[in-house]
Amino acid sequence: MIKVSSKGRYSVKAVYELALRYGQGPVAVSWIAKAENISEQYLEQLMPALKRAGIVVGMRGAQGGYMLGKPPALISVYDVVRAVEGPIVLTDCSTDEASGCADMDTCVGPDVWSRVQEAVTETMAAMTFEMLIALQRGVGKRRLEHLLESRG
Repeated sequence: MIKVSSKGRYSVKAVYELALRYGQGPVAVSWIAKAENISEQYLEQLMPALKRAGIVVGMRGAQGGYMLGKPPALISVYDVVRAVEGPIVLTDCSTDEASGCADMDTCVGPDVWSRVQEAVTETMAAMTFEMLIALQRGVGKRRLEHLLESRG
């Protein structure tokens, strides 16, 4: 089973909440946690990686919290997952190094898994938070397809 961890899933949910409020100022972690049913303490552990990647910006003080570091149209699901999970690698065979595999020249694995990994990465990279908001707001399938086509 290929599975994105809770770090990746919860980070996407948190960034989505910030994208919904883009341009409205900082949002408290407690608010994001409550809105998305995520542990506040766990969310606090995820934010530094998102901050290092430039996806979010932190604001201190009584009215502090987090906000997006750039517009939702410029942040993809891939950006967020990679920031908290690291590189997405399906198998050792899907990397250029292939971990010193002795069968590299005769094995079909690298051709299969590198293509699957590329498709997953491209799909996640094409899905921006602008698109996710449009989809959630019922803009519809045709609008989503148009947004995907214009990115690809």
